[in-house]
Amino acid sequence: MSTQDLLARIGQSGEETEFYTPMPPGYRKGHHKYVVVVGTVMSGLGKGIFSSSLAKLMQDKGLKVAPIKMEGYYNVDSGTLNPFRHGEVFVLDDGMETDMDLGTYERLLDQDLSAANFTTNGQIMTSVLKKEREGSYLGRDVQAIPHVTGEIKLRLRELAVKSDADVVFVEVGGTVGDYETMHYLEACRQLAFEEGEGSVAFVALTYVLEPNALGEQKSKAAQLGIKRLMEVGIMPHLIACRATREVGEKVREKVAMYTNVPLRRVVSMHDMSSIYLIPDALRDGGIDREVLTLLDLHARVDQRNEDRARVRWQRFVDRVGKANRSVTVAVTGKYVTLRDAYASIIKATEHCGLHLGIDVQLRWLDTTEIDEDNVADRLADVQGIIVPGGFGIRGTEGKIECIRHARENKIPYLGLCLGFQMAVIEYARNVCNVPDAHSTEFEPGCPSAVIDILPEQKKIEGLGGNMRLGGKDVELKPGTLAAKLYDNARMVRLRFRHRYEVDPKYIKLLEDHGMIFSGKHPTQPIMQVLELPQSVHPYFVGTQAHPELTSRPLRPQPLFLGFVKAAVECAARQQGGGTPAAALAARKAEPQPV
Repeated sequence: MSTQDLLARIGQSGEETEFYTPMPPGYRKGHHKYVVVVGTVMSGLGKGIFSSSLAKLMQDKGLKVAPIKMEGYYNVDSGTLNPFRHGEVFVLDDGMETDMDLGTYERLLDQDLSAANFTTNGQIMTSVLKKEREGSYLGRDVQAIPHVTGEIKLRLRELAVKSDADVVFVEVGGTVGDYETMHYLEACRQLAFEEGEGSVAFVALTYVLEPNALGEQKSKAAQLGIKRLMEVGIMPHLIACRATREVGEKVREKVAMYTNVPLRRVVSMHDMSSIYLIPDALRDGGIDREVLTLLDLHARVDQRNEDRARVRWQRFVDRVGKANRSVTVAVTGKYVTLRDAYASIIKATEHCGLHLGIDVQLRWLDTTEIDEDNVADRLADVQGIIVPGGFGIRGTEGKIECIRHARENKIPYLGLCLGFQMAVIEYARNVCNVPDAHSTEFEPGCPSAVIDILPEQKKIEGLGGNMRLGGKDVELKPGTLAAKLYDNARMVRLRFRHRYEVDPKYIKLLEDHGMIFSGKHPTQPIMQVLELPQSVHPYFVGTQAHPELTSRPLRPQPLFLGFVKAAVECAARQQGGGTPAAALAARKAEPQPV
C-alpha cells in the first residue's frame, strides 16, 4: 500500500495509524505548491522581505500567492507585545494583531491579509488542546508528533484552500535550532513528504560574515547554520546569502559544495538602498525561474500580466534615490529609540515621497523630553509633525505641546489614533477654554473627560471592554478636506486599534469653536476623523484610525499623501516662496503618479 493510499484511509476505517494528516474540504493535492523560507545563523536577516519579494515575482506572473508567518511564541497574537521587544503591532482588516512582517507582505503584494495568514505556537496549542477536550483524537495520547505537526500542516492546507493559492509562502519565524520552532520545521518536512516531489521548495536564508579585522567574507557560519537545517531532514533547494556587500562567487561556491545546492541556486542578498529593489534583484538572478522549475509551474505563467506588472513596478523603483527636494517631518512619540515600533509610518511617508519625488526625512523626538519651554526649539525647521499612536500616560503632555505648536504655527499636522485624541484634548484646553480636559485613560477621575470609554459605546459591535480592532467603515462629511483627499468618497474603510473615544457631549462644544469632525461611524456618534478649516490651518488632520497600515508602494495612503504635499508647501513658505502662486507651481511640478 502506498503512502497516499494509507493517508486516504485515515478517519475512514478507524484502524490506528501513525499518520495524522487531516485534510480540509476542497484541498487539491498537486495544485497547491509551497515555498518554505527559514533562517540560519541569526534572526533579523529579513526573511519577510525576501519571502514577500519572491512572492511578488510569482504574483506578477499571474499566479495566486498566499503568505503565512509562523511565530514561535506562545502568545495567541501579537497584541500584548511590547514594541521595544517586537516592533509595531500590525493590525489586519479582520482585526488580527500580528507581527510587523505581515505589513511587509501586504505592502509588496498589495493584498489584504487575514488571520489565516498568521499563526503562533499559542494558536496551534490552543487548537490542539481544544480538540483533545472534544475527543477528536479518539483516545490517543496527544503528542508533538503527530498531533501538533498535524495541526500545523492543516493550517497551511486550509490557507491554500481559502485563498485558492497556486503557491503558499511559508515563513518560519526565528532561526533554525530554536526549540520553539522545531515542530514547524518538522511539519514542513512532513508536508514535503506527503505532497510529493515538486510540491515544496525549501529556501534557507543565511548570513555571510565579513569581520573588519579580516577584510574578507567568511562562509563557515553560513555552512554550519545550513547544516543544522539538514540535520532535521530538510535539504534546501535554494540558498540566499545575506551580507553587507555582494557575496563573491568563491564564497557561493563553498556554500554550494557544502550543501549540494547548485551554484545557480545560491544567490547573494546583499544590502541595498531600498527593499523595493529586491524583487528585480531576485529576478535578475533567475530565482523566480528556478522556483517555477522546482515546483513545475511554468505552464501557469501569464507572460502578459508579468510584462504589465514589471512596467508599473519599474516606474516606481526608478524614483528611488532620485528626489531633488526634501522636507523634514517630526515623529513625536515615546518609542522613537526603536524605529521598528513605527515601521508602517516610515513606509507610508516613504511611499508618498517616492510618489511625489520628495525625500521625506524623519526627525525622531521623544515626547517625554518635550515641554512648553523647549517645544519651539525641538520642532524648529520642521515642515510637518506626526503624533503616532501609543498606550499609557508617559509622554502625553509632550505630545499635547507638539500639537499646540503645530496648530498655532500652521505647521502641517497628522495625528494617528492617540494623536487624534491628544488633538481633541489640546483643542479643548486651549481653544474651548476647558483647562482640565483630559482622557480617563490617563486620569480616571478627571472632571472634563473629553476622551472616555462610554457605557453605550461598549455595546457597539460587541466591543465589551476590549479594543476596537480591524477595518471599519467611516462616513466622510461632504466638502471637507478628508472627503477631498479620498476623491469625494462618502464612505471609506480604515483600520483601528483603540479603546477610547471622543465623549459625544463635547462634540458640539468642539465644533462651535471651529473643529470639524469630517469622518464618523456610519450609525453611531463615534468621531473618527477631525480637521481644522483650511482657512485657519493649511493641514491639521487627526484620525482615530491607523491609516499607515494600508499604505502601499503604488497607492500611497490619502491622508499621508495630503500631509506630505502640505509639508512641501510649508517648506516653500519657509524658504520665502510662500505665495499661493508659488505653492500652485510646486504642485504642478510634482511627478505624475505611477
